[in-house]
Amino acid sequence: MNTISITSNNLLLIFEQIQAQLGGELTAKSKEYRLEINNDIAEGFVSGISVEPAISYIEYNIFFKDDVTLTYRHDNSNSIHFGYCSKGSLIQSFGEHGTKNKLSQFQTGIFSNSAKKRTFMFFKKGEEVKISLILVDVLTVLDSDLKIHLQDTFLNSQKNNELTYIGSFNLKIVEKIEHLNNISQKGLIRNLLINSTVYLILALELEQHKDDLSNAENNSTSLSQSEMEALKDISEFIRNYPEIQYSLKYLSIKSGLSPIKLQEGFKIMHNRTVTDFIRNVRVETAENLIRTSELNISEIVYTIGLTSRSYFSKIFKAKYNCSPKHYQNQQNRLAITA
Repeated sequence: MNTISITSNNLLLIFEQIQAQLGGELTAKSKEYRLEINNDIAEGFVSGISVEPAISYIEYNIFFKDDVTLTYRHDNSNSIHFGYCSKGSLIQSFGEHGTKNKLSQFQTGIFSNSAKKRTFMFFKKGEEVKISLILVDVLTVLDSDLKIHLQDTFLNSQKNNELTYIGSFNLKIVEKIEHLNNISQKGLIRNLLINSTVYLILALELEQHKDDLSNAENNSTSLSQSEMEALKDISEFIRNYPEIQYSLKYLSIKSGLSPIKLQEGFKIMHNRTVTDFIRNVRVETAENLIRTSELNISEIVYTIGLTSRSYFSKIFKAKYNCSPKHYQNQQNRLAITA
């Protein structure tokens, strides 16, 4: 087993320590870091973003060829790791022989830095993993409301600051992580989009924690991992094929979920009914086509699976506060002046 020791909260130092122990080629640009690894230990990459001095984002998108343990130990016992597993799994413990806590695919996890013990994170040999961690130094967070909330919720009531929370399955977060990875803008716009997305991921983690506490008090049940996977797949299918004339029965058969479970899942995952989700996908697809294609409005209406132009205009205006034609004219003016 390979052991990687991390002894700092500083993102650059973290990457330098990982590189010194795992190898690979490190590139740094502005506040972003990326370590490409392809050797006998691992294949893949570790990326990171410094959002503010107190908040950093790290993503392990990697396949380990041997069992690997990451240990976090530094003097600051007021730091918290907000984790999310997009693929594979992660085992966490305080101390090498402490209680093992498993973070499975689509689950959130919150781990504080122990005042007395190292935090261990175990990666299994032969498993491709995609783990995202937001590292927060609570006492130096710039936003006072966020600082107070983190202190009151995760630090003040914990013995020795040892907090382990494994949350329910959540697909909203994986969508935001994919959005973060697909940001293509450069310069200031890129920085603003990255920062806002990381804060949104953090907000969703905090919301999940709050909802889990509420559900525990009300004895509510959540969706299973297999159900979440089915919901993710069927949601992606709808996004890829908005033109299909969907029915709840068709989606139920294709996903293997009951109509009731489908509606419940879409409400949890997208905060929409199935019908609302399909409508929203069609409108967003249409907006993208108006900006990026030469199709006229009637052709776009047909492309997204609708037959009524007046109905399309109604739902488009409800979302974007202007008619499709007006929006298209504005895009054309921008193209001419660019």
